[in-house]
Amino acid sequence: MRMEGLRDRTKQFALRIIRLCSALPKETAAQTIGKQVLRSGTSVAANFREASRARTDAEFIAKLGIVEQELDETCLWLELLVESMIVPEKQLVDLRQEADELIRIIVAASKATKAKK
Repeated sequence: MRMEGLRDRTKQFALRIIRLCSALPKETAAQTIGKQVLRSGTSVAANFREASRARTDAEFIAKLGIVEQELDETCLWLELLVESMIVPEKQLVDLRQEADELIRIIVAASKATKAKK
């Protein structure tokens, strides 16, 4: 996938996270987890944008590592929203799938960049 496509895809992911968090119940647990998923989920797009502007392969790989970490953390918060029964599982299936796909893409991009060195 091209860099521009991934920039847009990670931005769309962040927007979906924002909409999810805006719709969460006002109870303490939901809002606490919501703040965490909001931070990590929107960070994916910001850090990918930084990665796309990297000056060196090493910088690119390092930034992709941050993107991968933020995606993995987002997956945890999404799992907790489902397992705590705050959000029905079926409501988050597509978002969780997108997070998993993005992780696979980011890992592949990082490995490919390392291999060309």
